[in-house]
Amino acid sequence: MKLPLNVDLSGKVAVITGAGGVLCGQLAEVVAKCGAKVALLNRSVDKAQYYADRINERGGEAKVYKCNVLDKANCVEVAEAVKNDLGACDILINGAGGNHPSATTDKEYFNLGDLEGDTKTFFDLDGNGVEQVFNLNFIGTLIPTQVFAAQMLGKEGCSIINISSMNAYKPLTKIPAYSGAKAATSNFTQWLAVHFSKVGIRCNAIAPGFFVSAQNERLLFNEDGTPTERTNKILSATPMGRFGKSEELSGTLLYLLSEEASSFVTGVVIPIDGGFLAYSGV
Repeated sequence: MKLPLNVDLSGKVAVITGAGGVLCGQLAEVVAKCGAKVALLNRSVDKAQYYADRINERGGEAKVYKCNVLDKANCVEVAEAVKNDLGACDILINGAGGNHPSATTDKEYFNLGDLEGDTKTFFDLDGNGVEQVFNLNFIGTLIPTQVFAAQMLGKEGCSIINISSMNAYKPLTKIPAYSGAKAATSNFTQWLAVHFSKVGIRCNAIAPGFFVSAQNERLLFNEDGTPTERTNKILSATPMGRFGKSEELSGTLLYLLSEEASSFVTGVVIPIDGGFLAYSGV
């Protein structure tokens, strides 16, 4: 792995939630290559272990912890284990999140005739499903921040990086709960930046555009590998005309973590989207 920036994170402990996913697993490898000891938190140990093994095989130090980001008691227990194993947290990357079919409509646009068929409309969205998606993305950022930011107090050079989304700027069709939760995450990032500004903890976020992951692959490609209608819409609205690559998050992450490069930067949400946000459609 070739890093786009030379950032020294030696002696720092990085905690990453949702570390079993493609994007956050990549981020774990990036901070490890910069010298950080990495705690990979995930509901599925096996998925995160894949990335931990890659880090350890290359001479880094990484350990996996089974964690439910919606269970504060569990997060406190995991945080204590991380502190005992690796040291107190310096960097927190809140990557846990996702969507669920119960919080998704079948169609982009509502028509009166939809009420008479089997189409799942806005009126059919399951309240529990919406709550589940919102909680996973927003509360699942709030609770780990409460727990691990407490370990940052009194230390220098600490950072919190939240994972927002293009949905925070422009709500995507069909997924109102996920879009609303990511908008809340961006707002929360700004709130945290102000709240922790007097104790030296910087808080920023990255907002990925469209990247292919295990979560969205079935939405983007048919079984035969051809692009779906949604993929065609996404790429036609992305001026660079392609999906992002996971390694293309690395430069922005390292910039935000570098005290030399961004010590006066806090409360920003940086899009990494191939121009999607800038494109008006005409």
